Amino acid sequence: MKNTFFLMLFSLGLTITTYGQSAKEIIQKMDENAFGGRIKSSMKMTIVRPTWSRTMELKSWADGTDYSLILITAPAREKGISYLKREKEMWNFQPSIDRTIKMPPSMMMQSWMGSDFKNDDLVRQSSIVKDYTHEIIGKEEIEGRLCYKIQLIPNEDAPVVWGKVIIWVDTKNYLNLKTEHYDEDDELVDTSYGQNIKEIGGRLLPTKMVLIPADEEGHKTIMEYQSIEFDATFDARFFSTQNMKRVR
Repeated sequence: MKNTFFLMLFSLGLTITTYGQSAKEIIQKMDENAFGGRIKSSMKMTIVRPTWSRTMELKSWADGTDYSLILITAPAREKGISYLKREKEMWNFQPSIDRTIKMPPSMMMQSWMGSDFKNDDLVRQSSIVKDYTHEIIGKEEIEGRLCYKIQLIPNEDAPVVWGKVIIWVDTKNYLNLKTEHYDEDDELVDTSYGQNIKEIGGRLLPTKMVLIPADEEGHKTIMEYQSIEFDATFDARFFSTQNMKRVR
């Protein structure tokens, strides 16, 4: 038992020494670079199917990982629909019926607005830093950029919808360039790619994400930043169910 214990400590130390930092530290830096602080952004989402495609526009406000509000601004038939996350709770406002609905955890794996994203992807119900254990399992190149390949296994009691996540993080700028989501049976569910890297809002980020489901040929969803403002100004009262109806 003692030898096994020291072998485990040695392996952990070797991993940190080899890569210079822990897997959790890398994921935290990646997350803070992309989502840290108070953020206001506008985005375009394109849903692609074998015989058709459609585009939506939206605005998003976020205060760290605990508070976020998403507003659909186009097309006209969906304009005004909003989603609110406050810590571990989530609401949806439908202007056509003037009704706000609290969404149960069972809806986190459902499609968001008919796209390949899940509700959990957009409101980030789970935290990739707090709700997983992290392990560096190698290094690989993604489009000419050397990346850490990090495996995330959910903690036992975490509000996580995935069985496993593998993330490729650029070693130089901590950019998320690829992510694979697996279900509880270790089957690949989808893969996302971070593309079109450029400075936006004063930070270097992938400004385009392409999400491709594993078992639906010809399906993909593309999310593109139009603008992003870090250190935006709004207070905690902004993230209220009342504001879901008023925000523009």
